[in-house]
Amino acid sequence: MSTVEKTDVVIVGSGFGGSIPAYHLAAGGAKVTVLERGPWLAANDFEHDYLLGSSYTRVFDFVVGDGMSVLGGNCVGGGSVVYFAAMPRAPKFVFERHGSIGRRMWPSAISRDALEPWYDRVDESLPVSTQDWNDVSYAGGLWAAACHHSGRTANPAPVAVDNAHCVNCNFMMAGCRFDAKRSLLTNYLPAALAHGAKIRPLHEVQRLERTEDGGYRVHFDTVDEEDYRIHTGSGVLEAKVVIIAAGAGATPVILQRSEATLGTMPHGVGRYFSGNGERLNTAIIDEDRVREVLGLSREDGPVYSANHIGKGPTVANWDKLDGSLPEYERYSLEQLYFPPGLGTILAQVPGGEEPRWFGAQKKEILNRWANWLTIFLMTEDDNEGVFGAPPPTGNAYRISQQMLGRGSLRYDPTPNTLHGWELADADCKAIIEKDGLAKVAPWTNDVVGAYTVHPLASCRIGDDAATSALHPNHELRNHPGIFVTDSASVPGALTVNPAMTVAALAERSIPGIVRALQDRGVDVKYGAPSPDGSITGRRAVSKLDLVAGN
Repeated sequence: MSTVEKTDVVIVGSGFGGSIPAYHLAAGGAKVTVLERGPWLAANDFEHDYLLGSSYTRVFDFVVGDGMSVLGGNCVGGGSVVYFAAMPRAPKFVFERHGSIGRRMWPSAISRDALEPWYDRVDESLPVSTQDWNDVSYAGGLWAAACHHSGRTANPAPVAVDNAHCVNCNFMMAGCRFDAKRSLLTNYLPAALAHGAKIRPLHEVQRLERTEDGGYRVHFDTVDEEDYRIHTGSGVLEAKVVIIAAGAGATPVILQRSEATLGTMPHGVGRYFSGNGERLNTAIIDEDRVREVLGLSREDGPVYSANHIGKGPTVANWDKLDGSLPEYERYSLEQLYFPPGLGTILAQVPGGEEPRWFGAQKKEILNRWANWLTIFLMTEDDNEGVFGAPPPTGNAYRISQQMLGRGSLRYDPTPNTLHGWELADADCKAIIEKDGLAKVAPWTNDVVGAYTVHPLASCRIGDDAATSALHPNHELRNHPGIFVTDSASVPGALTVNPAMTVAALAERSIPGIVRALQDRGVDVKYGAPSPDGSITGRRAVSKLDLVAGN
């Protein structure tokens, strides 16, 4: 039998849920190996086009399910490489949500106040910038003006972007060539490498099994760098602790496939999936009305005509993030840039004849693509997603050489979820159509079902074993030594972009993982400073009861 490589910790995935533990555990003295399914690209590898085979298709994973499709990252750095870097903190009412189970979903130990110092750690580590109105894009400015005109408020969104280096190219969704976007490639990951962590790209984890001494074997396949359908080899790593952070669309699939060797999984594995209540609306702007009603002007060209100028989301309306409102009636409305491709396919003709996502009328509005304003709705859904039987390998049946797959997720929106979408759609329409500024319609669900770029909750934390897969410390129920620290662990929809909360929860999980490693004989400590050397957040966290994992 060939020698099996051993390490202290195997981390599956290198997004927020993987990179943050990789840094802290390596800095604390543990031997850490990160297995990442996607390629490892640097700034110079990110291309300014959306062609097949470019960085745009190489770093994404788009999985079509039954009623729900999921768009996520597929590269070293995970979702942080392709996200739009909006980093708001979740509202306080989110942590008190009952959702579909009729009682508090979140563990009793976690409230907004309890999570605040962990938010602070992330804030200083990336770091997160507070934008002013000089930083917002044309699209953000138009959305803000429309909100003001309709008697609503608007706010520049906090972002993980160095605005001094941002050139407003609007290609950040394909990876930032200028390192202006503070992806994990610019902070936690290089810090982890500096402390000896190993990162292995193009390694797709398939399943786990238990070793005789209580550790785990991690079985993986290596993937061709051009055609992800081709597996070029396989291997095994042994570790005392395994952290799964493959994303809410892949983490439960790995655990489901491991059931044959590990034994029964908790009921919550692959259930209670949330799409963060997401929905998109496209407004077709009337340039003349924008000039006349809003009084906007711009030299050398149309007043707006600016979908492709600037960066992703820069301005949000948070008027409905009000804890006094009933559940499923709270949401945010965020201006969002979406590049050609999926967005142009799914956008519907406002007021057109059914079906409205293709045909002569659609061709006509495509000619005005630069005049589109996309509004991103984040509502409260009912955690109604369920994963079916896992495919033989990976998280989906691969359809194309990159990006596209068919998955087992089933999603049938409940009346509660539909109610939230309807309210948010109506509010968006009231704002942007006032006095003829634009015509708006939601994206169609006829093609790929509902869709999310922020999948959550497929292996969520909680106090109740019947409705959560993980203990509040992120350890998998009945499987000690396996932790889930990615977006799959978030209990439900957040009504805002979730990256900041996913990262804060990952930070919060580290003391418990350190104790688990110490119990297994690993000489590891907790207490490394933030990757940039700052200590403010670390001092705040040290005041908490780390023994209790709060």
